[in-house]
Amino acid sequence: MATRFTASQSVEIAVPEQPIPIQHYLRQPQRLVKALVDNSRIQQLSEEVFRLKMRPLTFMSLSIQPTVDMRVWAESNGTIYLRSLNCEILGFEYINQRFALNLKGYLSPKEFSTGTRLQGKADLEVVVDFPPPFSFTPKPILEATGNGLLKSVLLSVKQRLLNQLLTDYRYWVISQTKDRGLDSDSTELPILNAE
Repeated sequence: MATRFTASQSVEIAVPEQPIPIQHYLRQPQRLVKALVDNSRIQQLSEEVFRLKMRPLTFMSLSIQPTVDMRVWAESNGTIYLRSLNCEILGFEYINQRFALNLKGYLSPKEFSTGTRLQGKADLEVVVDFPPPFSFTPKPILEATGNGLLKSVLLSVKQRLLNQLLTDYRYWVISQTKDRGLDSDSTELPILNAE
């Protein structure tokens, strides 16, 4: 019998003012992907589709390493969307044939009187039909363990986003302003901590 696990995570990031608005940066989804995932675990399949090799996940005594194909694209207003297209569990054919992963999310710039903030949300759902002996484990225990695992996955993605996105944005602005020869007294641009 299939068991369904779910988790959601929201994020809000205060964006420091820069010479180039963050909306321009966000129109390059590949930069966001590289800010979220270590370069060695990304394979770009097309302009909007990336194959991400996730870190190994341990569920009870089972260790799996999903590979997820993600579509990441930007709207003209700077909102970035992501959707999982496909998922594969290497080395566990039984689980691979009975495993479905659905990830969707967005990150959108919003203007406030205090400045720009990025607001986003990610929803992750996994449906898996476990083999014995897992299938004999009480469903509430399976669900609590699985939901906790998914929540920790999304939390680690959120932490990486909080730590990497503004840093990469700052470097991008510096490279753009240098490339264009814009006059700047300092390359030191402030980073504010996200809430």
